[in-house]
Amino acid sequence: MRILDDAKAEGIVLIDLAGRSPMADYMVIATGRSDRHVGAIAEQLRTKLKPLGVEGIRLEGLPNCDWVLVDAGDVIVHVFRPEVRSFYNLEKMWSPEAPREPVLA
Repeated sequence: MRILDDAKAEGIVLIDLAGRSPMADYMVIATGRSDRHVGAIAEQLRTKLKPLGVEGIRLEGLPNCDWVLVDAGDVIVHVFRPEVRSFYNLEKMWSPEAPREPVLA
């Protein structure tokens, strides 16, 4: 969460998936102001998570940077451009099944 905040990501939301999904324990959703900002946020996550012992980090969506998924094992991070985040609205999709917690607004 701190890495996202340091990278100036906006609208950071943490969704607890523990016991609700086999894919991860947590999903984090954040917004970048532009495609370049989205790509930079994702790259900062990859760069700064490795020294913390997170291995096998995968990024999907870097060529376009409309929506970049950062797979960090037990935590999945989605970084969107504003209009793409609004269109897919992952928070609403998961809200009936998982509590949402706004973080670092």
